[in-house]
Amino acid sequence: MIKFLILVILAVLVGGTIFLATWDMPPPSATTEKVIPNDRFK
Repeated sequence: MIKFLILVILAVLVGGTIFLATWDMPPPSATTEKVIPNDRFK
């Protein structure tokens, strides 16, 4: 029973690692605007 549990945990870890390594995550598409005060450029 313990060998089976260790095997399942190992399979989940390896599967998760492979998934994260191959996942083509899209870049964030939200635009951000930051207001810089004019006093900073004097």
